[in-house]
Amino acid sequence: MRVDLLTREYPPEVYGGAGVHVAELVTALRHDIDVQVRCFGLPRNEPNTHAYLVPPQLANANPSIATLGVDLQIAQDTAGADLVHSHTWYANAAGRVASLLHGIPHIVTAHSLEPLRPWKAEQLGGGYRVSSWIEREAFENADAVIAVSEGMRRDILRSYPALDESRVEVVYNGIDLDVWAPLHDDDLVRSLGVDPTRPAVVFVGRITRQKGLPYLLRAARALPDDVQLVLCAGAPDTAEILAEVTALVRELQQERAGVVWLDRLLSRQELSAVLTAATVFVCPSIYEPLGIVNLEAMACGAAVVGTATGGIPEVVADHGTGRLVPIEQVEDGTGTPIDPDRFVADLAGTLIEVVSDPEQAKRYGEAGRRRAEELFSWTRIAEDTRRVYQRVLGG
Repeated sequence: MRVDLLTREYPPEVYGGAGVHVAELVTALRHDIDVQVRCFGLPRNEPNTHAYLVPPQLANANPSIATLGVDLQIAQDTAGADLVHSHTWYANAAGRVASLLHGIPHIVTAHSLEPLRPWKAEQLGGGYRVSSWIEREAFENADAVIAVSEGMRRDILRSYPALDESRVEVVYNGIDLDVWAPLHDDDLVRSLGVDPTRPAVVFVGRITRQKGLPYLLRAARALPDDVQLVLCAGAPDTAEILAEVTALVRELQQERAGVVWLDRLLSRQELSAVLTAATVFVCPSIYEPLGIVNLEAMACGAAVVGTATGGIPEVVADHGTGRLVPIEQVEDGTGTPIDPDRFVADLAGTLIEVVSDPEQAKRYGEAGRRRAEELFSWTRIAEDTRRVYQRVLGG
């Protein structure tokens, strides 16, 4: 079986959870499947991995149009594959066109949904309508759609009611438990500006509306004075969201000590050390299909406080591996809290509760590591993905 896996992100050009997912899935599948990776960007040295640049004529085009320029090149080169498997809207057009052009099945993995990310219009302008059209066309015509959580499956069927629900299957995201593990390195943590002897609340994520960072920065005002807030946050979607976050961070730094903002991409070793040193990891997202970063934190033995939305409750066991923060959300696709002040207060209260009981937080972290091992290993996820391939191919 030859599978052409289509993706925008692939190492070393990875900036989000989808890229992490694709890299790990490819490694797990290549044990017994011929996987040809077709990705965006500069040439890779990895065998059976092919990279594509935006055509020069589209270098200054809207990002959605530039994306289509890459997708058409990819679709042309998938001739000879038994099936194509695309990840995110960036590669969905390549998968859809390849299916039509070569008469082969197309499988989509949904890591997020354009109808539930209307703030992307800030980034793409009219291109958001193009990305939404690409996603709808791909999903509604795919031979199978893989959702990364039950919550994501519900969102897919709500967003695309024309889609036959029998074609939507759940295969969780996963975590490399050999790579992501507790790493106690006080010197490394200190070199990053974090005091390993003090309690710490740690956030890791892109600066984008869905990650809920402004809500966390408001909630952090209520944290006890001895608690550090460590923000591993970069890759802003827009200048506007970056300006908002910067202003909130600066304001918070004037009010209290121990606010550390690491705005560069940390190495895996650095991030593992920071997560291991965390008293609690926080995921304040208002939209999160699953959240690989929660799995990374759990694998490093950190307690997790996360918003009770999307796939997060399928990862974080409330009162077991951490705590879930309730949220009532506007039904307009934005995920905006109906009562933002209440959400901020509940987030602050939950963080204070967990960070104030380090022994309980440690028990949550130990349970989180066990849960990651039991439910989210890449061996299990690769097996589930192979079953989807075999079903689609009639094997």
